[in-house]
Amino acid sequence: MAKMGSRHSAGGNLKRFIGNKNTVTVLGLIACIAVLIVGYNIRVSAAISPKSVPYAKQAIPSRTAITADMIGTIKISGDYVNSTTTLVANSSDVVGKYVSYKTSIPAGSLFYKSQLMDADEMPDYAFSNIQDGYTIYSLDVSQKTTAYNSIRAGDYIDIYMSTTTKDETGSNSLVVFGCLVKSIRVLAVKDSKGNNITKSGSANGKPYELLFAVEDDLYKLLKAVDFMDDDITLEPLIRNANYTASAGSTEVSSEYLRSIIEERLESFD
Repeated sequence: MAKMGSRHSAGGNLKRFIGNKNTVTVLGLIACIAVLIVGYNIRVSAAISPKSVPYAKQAIPSRTAITADMIGTIKISGDYVNSTTTLVANSSDVVGKYVSYKTSIPAGSLFYKSQLMDADEMPDYAFSNIQDGYTIYSLDVSQKTTAYNSIRAGDYIDIYMSTTTKDETGSNSLVVFGCLVKSIRVLAVKDSKGNNITKSGSANGKPYELLFAVEDDLYKLLKAVDFMDDDITLEPLIRNANYTASAGSTEVSSEYLRSIIEERLESFD
């Protein structure tokens, strides 16, 4: 019986100890200090522990597409990696990018975001994969003719032509307006300085020209209009997303309009 009473006495003392406000406060402080110490150690460990980041195994010139064999990994201070937002820390964010046309990357250098660009951000991207027998054609445009910057690279649009001509009697002027070229893919949209206006790029850029890759015969037809002294006007006609998704072949839509251009061109000979 004495032993049992001793146990009850010990249990009661423990409950009173735990229930004491001062004890609770002390235990709480100890717990907070423990959390701070553990958290501090984790942060220090993360800062001190080196992290693997990509670096250039060779010198990479400007405008070069970066491939996996051009890069390696090196361990540097985790504190430095965590303290900067400009360093590229993952190899997957480097491979497939282009070195900016404004710089080059020396051998042994780390990669920084300002040095890298997506393909469609490169000024000469539109010219890099032109098929044989095709030529780049540039159509002058404005914010108004592009419906205030609503045309982007990859869109399929139509090119409309407007001019005046004489009727069969030769005495009356007729206004001619119609689709000259249908389903033509926009290769690039450029501003007046030659910078690309991309889907993810500047919404404030002012479109100055649309670039297309067209077969040589079509290029000659469209280019002939440049010699008409504004007698013939070509403008883009925006179509919807379904038109782009189900785009047909690029072709001259009206032989009548073609004939007008060719007849006018002959008069310059």
